[in-house]
Amino acid sequence: MQRICRTLAENGYTVTLIGRTLPHSAPLDNTSFHQKRLHCRFRKGFLFYAEYNLRLFWYLLFASCDAVCSVDLDTLPAGCFATLLRRKRRVFDAHEYFTEVPEVTDRAFVKGIWEMVARLCLPFYQHAYTVGNGLAAIFEKKYGLPFRVVRNVPVSIYSPVADKKKPYVLLYQGALNEGRGIETALEAMQQLHDVQLWLAGEGDLSEMLRRRATELGLGDKVRFLGFIKPEELRSYTAQAWLGINLLENKGLSYYYSLANKFFDYVQAGTPVLTMNFPEYRALNEEQEVGILLDELSPGSVAVAINKLLDDNALYQKLQQNCLSARKVWNWEAEEKILIVIWREAFSKG
Repeated sequence: MQRICRTLAENGYTVTLIGRTLPHSAPLDNTSFHQKRLHCRFRKGFLFYAEYNLRLFWYLLFASCDAVCSVDLDTLPAGCFATLLRRKRRVFDAHEYFTEVPEVTDRAFVKGIWEMVARLCLPFYQHAYTVGNGLAAIFEKKYGLPFRVVRNVPVSIYSPVADKKKPYVLLYQGALNEGRGIETALEAMQQLHDVQLWLAGEGDLSEMLRRRATELGLGDKVRFLGFIKPEELRSYTAQAWLGINLLENKGLSYYYSLANKFFDYVQAGTPVLTMNFPEYRALNEEQEVGILLDELSPGSVAVAINKLLDDNALYQKLQQNCLSARKVWNWEAEEKILIVIWREAFSKG
């Protein structure tokens, strides 16, 4: 969202990014766009989503704006109804397949509510985009709305690749949530030598994962880095020997995902261990930057990493391919698509 807002601001739009305040929220940085945080009494579940949409709807009713972009289904009701009442332009940004995330896919009633939200609101939209070709095709077929693709890729940095020294760093960056394969990675560490696992982020599983690392006796083989600002995270990513992007096949959202961490690793010249899911497979066929796993288990993860540890020629090949791919997979290319979408939204209404 930071990249999207910054790009729009740099192209003549006055932008306000709206979020919510959490107990651990860091102070807002100075940016080229405005930022607004809404205070919610509830933090999760139905009451949170209801409260947040009501507060967001009330804010949008009186905010000075010409258009509203709703990001994912959980902000769609407020954005849709406020723009309909005020006759403002509306754009939809789908960062994931919301009704197929692990937290929703096995809960029929909850999933049905969000499907109802999508079918009720999306017919009022003409402009939409998402993060990958697979999701775009699914959404177009399901909702009858054309979806463009704006991949969540980083700005080009082109910094020199840091020397990789023992103990080699395996880096996971992102939320410590269900379905991310983090516990599997912890268990795989018992079969690995001369490596450390760094976990950059926090989430619903933070406490459980810390307990699990202790139970496995991993000691200093695992580091929990906590929340790290994006600009600081780049230095950790550059130090990593291998980037971890492991996902359980728990719903179509993960299966068709295209995580920003994948591109962050590549931009740093760091090869990737990722799942053999459609989007990652297509990218790896274009530029072989990583090892693809057909199954997620401690054994398969350990085998893949040990293979790379033993085959320096393969590692060097993947690393060089990262340096080539980062010249193409960058925000400078993707933002051109974003600008076209918004220009069309303002020209066509």
